[in-house]
Amino acid sequence: MAEQDFIKAGFTVVGTENNENKLLRFLKENYPNVIRDTEINLEELKTVLGLPIDEKVNGYGLNFVGRNFARAKYAQKTERELRLNTTLSKNIDTTKNLVLKGDNLDSLKFLKNYYSGQIKCIFIDPPYNTDKDEFVYPDKFDKEEAEVLGLANLSESDFARMDFSFKTKKSHNGWLAFMYPRLLLARDLLRKEGIIFITIDDNEQANLKILCDEIFGEENFCADIIWNSTKSVTNTALISVSHTHILTYFKNGNYFTENRDEFRLPDDGEGFENPDNDPRGAWKADPFQVGGWRPNQQYTITNPNTGIEYKPNEGCSWKNDEDKFKELLADNRIVFGKTGEASPQRKRFIWEAQERGKVAKTLWDDLETTTNGTQLLKKLFDDLSVFDNPKPVELIKRIIQLSTDKNSNHTVLDFFGGSGTTGHAVMQLNAEDGGNRKFILCQIDEPIDNKKPAYKFCIDNNLPPVISSITVERIKRAGEKIANDIEAENSKTGLFEEDKKQVPDIGFKVFDSVEAPKLKVDDKGQISITENETDALSRIYNMIFTVGLDEPTQVPEEVVKDCIYKIGNHYYITNSEKITSDDYSNAIKNGKVFIDGWTASLNGTLQNYKEDVKIVF
Repeated sequence: MAEQDFIKAGFTVVGTENNENKLLRFLKENYPNVIRDTEINLEELKTVLGLPIDEKVNGYGLNFVGRNFARAKYAQKTERELRLNTTLSKNIDTTKNLVLKGDNLDSLKFLKNYYSGQIKCIFIDPPYNTDKDEFVYPDKFDKEEAEVLGLANLSESDFARMDFSFKTKKSHNGWLAFMYPRLLLARDLLRKEGIIFITIDDNEQANLKILCDEIFGEENFCADIIWNSTKSVTNTALISVSHTHILTYFKNGNYFTENRDEFRLPDDGEGFENPDNDPRGAWKADPFQVGGWRPNQQYTITNPNTGIEYKPNEGCSWKNDEDKFKELLADNRIVFGKTGEASPQRKRFIWEAQERGKVAKTLWDDLETTTNGTQLLKKLFDDLSVFDNPKPVELIKRIIQLSTDKNSNHTVLDFFGGSGTTGHAVMQLNAEDGGNRKFILCQIDEPIDNKKPAYKFCIDNNLPPVISSITVERIKRAGEKIANDIEAENSKTGLFEEDKKQVPDIGFKVFDSVEAPKLKVDDKGQISITENETDALSRIYNMIFTVGLDEPTQVPEEVVKDCIYKIGNHYYITNSEKITSDDYSNAIKNGKVFIDGWTASLNGTLQNYKEDVKIVF
């Protein structure tokens, strides 16, 4: 049946209850002068907002061909649905990790119903839009799509410009129109304390910065991290490029200001020593002088070893007042250099540093490069080069350490999954620190060139020759290696039980993106439903994703085979024409009931329960 049939019959259809535009209603009720002939009068709106209405120059911002089209893409409902891929999934009944195959614009919309405001860390490595970059551009930008999106005012020249812009190699317009709706959805998914990290090179760094300032808010910009991504030198260049930008934004910068200690890297203890055999352990000497003049921190310190007196430099102060200094000196917390003849310094013990962590810097030149990422991936794939320039695991691990808490079930999302480095990094870090982080990867089924080793690998292993096959196979192999390494370490003799490590969640549920059922009208006006063959459990998972009340990684309990499943007190029903009145009443009596609209019919039994169920399309 169609949505309208159920609505006319008096049923509640999920997703149609709150279609009213609240802002539009507010403006109509309170500022009717702003709405004229169903359009916004911008001059009136500026007056209401107290903005100048006689500007002679354009405002600051980023304009590009296809911007309105891209914005409408963000709000457009996806015409795809998900199908559970049991063949590619691993530990399907226990895992909390997800892999969504298909266009990431659809995948982000699938995730939005449940995961809005739930994702702690997003890392993406989008196409860089270089001369060598042949990124897949699946979004439709044509007249038919414009009508669907309600963009009726586009002219022939508008379409000509878009067509030219999006087909031109290295088009800034096309790339920005591609990124815009995806970043808007990413913003929606982030928690209030969430952070997004985006790698990019100089081709689009400037444009991406302005775009992100608009989407996430200029005040929420965190840093432009410079990662030394390659050691090789281009001898033909005037200046050989060796870095990659990582643009970093908070969802809410104010949260960081109030909770700084949550966002630190673990201190590895490098440089800590214990030359005086302090029973409290190894320490580092930190300067006792700080910038800024404070009257209560201006005093003379006498070195007890030499009698030399020290005062703060001009415009500086000691770190603490004199009473605190005397307390620290008595506690053997003050040293005067390694020889005892330098200016005062304060001991910082290794356990203090590790408890608090350390602040990250914007220059990351101490990490592995893409060469290391390539070497690791080749080892996992028996010395085959199945992916070009994958990011190294150590890079993503640092990002995850900086933005997540190992004990908080935080979710890490990567919607340009690529070779699967992010999933690998989450599992590896959990194995090392005992964390319980989860990952969600999204990767389009981009065809692999039949001349590449990855194509032959897929064919030889009965996998579809698409990039997402490499994504899934990589995290499968990485997880198995992590488990084997832990089990080998735990089997060593003399190891106490409490010192043995736990194997982290190395599984994942894989979902394919397929075309959703549609109503089809033939030449004679007969209406039918076009539907791909799908299994009952996939129909249930589609409802779980759409309703957004239960985490989609959960395994629903089967109540009536191929018909009724439940999570907690939420009942999800497909093939509803096969169930009895007692089945309905039992579900309704025990919880909330959702019916799959595509497999339901308006029979008398269902009609009896219209007040107690919700229809899901």
